[in-house]
Amino acid sequence: MSDTIFSKIIAKEIPAEIIYEDDIALAFNDINPQAPTHFLVIPKKPIATINDIQENDREIVGHLYWVAAKIANELGFAEQGYRAVMNCNEFGGQTVYHIHLHVLAGKPLGWPPYQERLKIE
Repeated sequence: MSDTIFSKIIAKEIPAEIIYEDDIALAFNDINPQAPTHFLVIPKKPIATINDIQENDREIVGHLYWVAAKIANELGFAEQGYRAVMNCNEFGGQTVYHIHLHVLAGKPLGWPPYQERLKIE
C-alpha cells in the first residue's frame, strides 16, 4: 500500500488534531466535518479497504469501534447517539485508501430527517 495522508498523520509528518492514540489506533478530528462532532478512528496498521481486512485483523477493527465508544462517552454524546461508519471503495465514498471509521454526532443523523419523524410519530 502506498503512503496515504493517514500514514503521514500516524508518522507525525502531517499535523492533525489528535484526540486519542494508543499502540493500535489513532483518532483525530476530521478537517471537513459533516456534523458538529466528526472525527476519524484509524488503525496504525495500513489496511486499504474493508475488503482487505484479514481474519487476524478482527481485533484491530473491533478496537476501532471500542475507541469510538470510549471517545463518545468521554465527550458526552454516547447516550444521545452518534453514527459510526466506514466507506469502502469508490462507489462507497472512500477517498483515502486506509480504512477509517467516521464518527459523527451533535445533531440528528437518521433518515428520514429528525423533523420529519416528529411529524410522523
